[in-house]
Amino acid sequence: MVEQKIIDLIEQKCLEPDFQSCFLIDVNLHGKFLEVIMDADTGIQLGQCQKLSRYLENELDVNLWLTEEYTLEISSPGVERPLKLARQYPRNVGRNIEVKFGAEPIVKLGLLKSVTETEIVVEETVKRKEGRKNITEKIDITIPFDSIQRAVVQLIF
Repeated sequence: MVEQKIIDLIEQKCLEPDFQSCFLIDVNLHGKFLEVIMDADTGIQLGQCQKLSRYLENELDVNLWLTEEYTLEISSPGVERPLKLARQYPRNVGRNIEVKFGAEPIVKLGLLKSVTETEIVVEETVKRKEGRKNITEKIDITIPFDSIQRAVVQLIF
């Protein structure tokens, strides 16, 4: 119930001019710890997180939705978190991504080539033998959003 009130407040805040490219990814309330994960189409800025934090703290304190002592953390998702919303994918085009998808889960690792409203295209590098030769080729895999179970951006060093 409290989480839904917080979600409503954040969605209302995202309608303001300074926050129009921002969107909520997740709200997690664990006892006295409230975690809010935000993003933006061009990346969320520290100043936006600070303003949102002050706004939420004020609302939480005035409405007494949490105990007097609580910890509020507002952050971007970071690369270690799975992509949860279709809106997160376009910013990651050109990056390597690991995608688990399908009824009998398949895991593919490759370059996120493109994103549409309904699907993503991942370019996978496949190695095969042809006689004595090792052949490397790139194959495009189209994955509908509704079949994705988990997708995580992979950092390759």
